[in-house]
Amino acid sequence: MAEYTTDKYERIRALISQGETSEVEFKSARGGFPGSFWESYSAFANTNGGTIVLGLMEKNNRFLFDGLTEETIVRYKKIFWDCAHNKGKTSVCLPRESDVRIEKIEESYILICDIPRASYELRPVYINANPFGNTYRRNHEGDYLCTDAEIRRMFADAEHDRHSQDGRILAGFEFERDIDIESLHQYRQTLASLQPSHPWIGISDMDFLKKLGAYATEYETGKEGFTLAGILMFGKYDSITNNSGDPMYFVDYRERVATDNPDIRWTNRIYPDGLWEANLYQFYIRVYNRLIQSLPRPFMMKDGVRQEETPAHDAVREALINCIIHQDVNAQGHIIVERTDESLVFMNPGMMLVSKQQYFEGGRSICRNPILQKMFMRLGRAEKAGSGVDKIVSGWQSLGWPLPTVAEETRPDYVVLTMQLGATTIKKTTQENDTRKLNKQDVRRQQLLEFCSEPKSLFDIMQYLGLKARKNVMNVYITPMIDIGVLAMTEPDNPTSRNQMYVTVKGGTRTSKVSL
Repeated sequence: MAEYTTDKYERIRALISQGETSEVEFKSARGGFPGSFWESYSAFANTNGGTIVLGLMEKNNRFLFDGLTEETIVRYKKIFWDCAHNKGKTSVCLPRESDVRIEKIEESYILICDIPRASYELRPVYINANPFGNTYRRNHEGDYLCTDAEIRRMFADAEHDRHSQDGRILAGFEFERDIDIESLHQYRQTLASLQPSHPWIGISDMDFLKKLGAYATEYETGKEGFTLAGILMFGKYDSITNNSGDPMYFVDYRERVATDNPDIRWTNRIYPDGLWEANLYQFYIRVYNRLIQSLPRPFMMKDGVRQEETPAHDAVREALINCIIHQDVNAQGHIIVERTDESLVFMNPGMMLVSKQQYFEGGRSICRNPILQKMFMRLGRAEKAGSGVDKIVSGWQSLGWPLPTVAEETRPDYVVLTMQLGATTIKKTTQENDTRKLNKQDVRRQQLLEFCSEPKSLFDIMQYLGLKARKNVMNVYITPMIDIGVLAMTEPDNPTSRNQMYVTVKGGTRTSKVSL
């Protein structure tokens, strides 16, 4: 038994005084080693870990010790270890020797058991040799029995590196009918602008999709077809939601900014409303362009070249991509992104594959949808070596804003990343000195080049410039800037495409004054 000290007494008292929480459970053992102990063991292991205190119960907000003797508590400790190593009782033994200890409080002995969170490879942690009907998780109300669907999702997560959900080959899908050509070509044009000499630039669309993992062949079975990743990223919405694809697919961006009107629920919303092909690539582009409008745009120079994006832009991009690539398509719910005057919130369905501590420490890349991850990586838009979260944290810290937080919700399962927006005032003295010499239209053209460092829709451009006349924006700004080669269409072969966007031409006059 550990030596008793005043500090240790205070730590135990502090543990008891906080009462039962989602990570602390008290159990009476006056009538013997409680069978419910193992339900809590399973629940903690499958959620965020926690502490079980044996020999103490909470009743009417009061804590009552069982008055267990040293002989009894030593016997209970042996029972614990015997059962923890017994596959007939629990599927895996998680605690280390130091995690289970006997303490003495006021002539009463208690057993404190720290139960770690199980890694995704070991979940589900279950009892009585059968996962179905014997697997538990925990929320603010206590332990609850998992459904068969929840258990199957845990098994799928445990196998995700060998059988990723986005690598599933879908039967019956066809290129002409099910792929949104405009989205595919937009992606290819972006890749070509970033890597002009890439060997994939000149190959056919189908060969490109095969290289990307959007179309695959199983050598063992000979089965071939579009992968779930390919359809989610480039598919038409009706094809994505076909029963053979992901019938519950839905993506939702909700924006409520600059309004105190209680009758206005959202000031802007991006969701599958039939006006655009709501695949993941189009969702990413549209939502990112909305999110970055929350960020300050300081004047930054690097090697004599103006930098349109800041570490905060990288943080937002990584947060959005993480939300997309870590979603569990088999879980209840869908991707939700919210922007308010106070925060940006990213919600993806499913459980975290790592603990919160591992999440923020980084260095270990575990992705539920590795093909989707690689698709974004090809564009330099995702990190594989576990540094994506580092970018999120450092990007926010660069503005002196609060550290982002991550939480897990249950029933339905969601991972929620919250990035609080600060009230930092960004000085733009240099920028103001530059633009003061230009007339209003030249200022807007300069702003437009900076804004379109990534593809932007006409609607986004109009909102950014604060202009409402669509024809005027096209005639005065966009078309003339295309004509002189400083702005380009993402769909030049189809100028009226509903997916049409505009992007600054690299190597043009994007860092200098623009006059027409």
